[in-house]
Amino acid sequence: MKFLDQCKIYLRSGNGGGGAVSFRREKYIEYGGPDGGDGGKGGDVWIEAVDGLNTLIDYRYQQHFKAETGIHGMGRNRHGAAGEDVVLKVPVGTEVLDEDKETLIADMDMPGKRLLLLRGGNGGWGNDRFKGPINQAPRHANPGQEGEERWIWLRLKLIADVGLVGLPNAGKSTFLAAASAAKPKIADYPFTTLAPNLGMVDLSPSERFVLADIPGLIEGASEGAGLGTRFLGHVERTAVLIHLVDATQTDVAEAWRTVRAELEAYGEDLGDKTEIVALNKIDALDDSVIEMQREALEEAVGGKVRLVSGVSGKGVTELLREAYGMVRDRKAQVAEEEAEQAGGAGWTP
Repeated sequence: MKFLDQCKIYLRSGNGGGGAVSFRREKYIEYGGPDGGDGGKGGDVWIEAVDGLNTLIDYRYQQHFKAETGIHGMGRNRHGAAGEDVVLKVPVGTEVLDEDKETLIADMDMPGKRLLLLRGGNGGWGNDRFKGPINQAPRHANPGQEGEERWIWLRLKLIADVGLVGLPNAGKSTFLAAASAAKPKIADYPFTTLAPNLGMVDLSPSERFVLADIPGLIEGASEGAGLGTRFLGHVERTAVLIHLVDATQTDVAEAWRTVRAELEAYGEDLGDKTEIVALNKIDALDDSVIEMQREALEEAVGGKVRLVSGVSGKGVTELLREAYGMVRDRKAQVAEEEAEQAGGAGWTP
């Protein structure tokens, strides 16, 4: 399945059905009167977040969605049926943006969340609605109302608890494969990963979280260099970032600074997220070189640096447990804040 995380689509709700002009004509009934029915309502356009999807590829091959027109009214006071709705099913984490690609219409961040985007036109009244003591035989009916239309952007931001960042070829995909059952493409050249990958980390039956691997960042990514920062949106929702630094390169401190600069330039509070820095590929170096690289990186970071190897698995479980602890604390904090808001919004005498 190909990965697609943003697309532009056209939406139109259904027109309402027209009312009918009809008169009752039956043998032995002298005064039949008007009996034109109303038209049916046009179909609405809805959007719904569903589990089991992680790409917008369904909207790559169809960009126009139109709800059905309501059925016209008929004689004998028969009302037309309503037009069928259109329901857009999107992955959890999809943002709905206006045509300017900046105005946020909705954030589909919960499974089952459903939102009305466009309302269908009302059906027109038939001539039976217009009869009265003055006008007992109306010969006119209302047409159905026009539906609404608009262009929108869909932008997917994957729901993950922990994000992997680093320079290209820092070993992020290898780390993801060692930490979860995901099978990302792994090779010994930069930009092996061209689209984000997700993996479910199972430390124990009660310790599970989602890990996201995004393509590597290079200097100038915020200005479009390499793959740019397009995929950084997929780690905006994470509670913690794991920053992997290749221990086999010459200047590990500069590698860390390069990625940090791009995270801060991107904005969206990525630069303020909790970060765990780890030296990767330690299986390829001896102890003295590892210690030298660690000291250089700790001096730049100003904190503790972990040692891991995605190939041998050394230090991976310990790092994942530390990340899970931060995720758990973050979720508890969010739940507490939501509970306080809910309690404060209640009725008071």
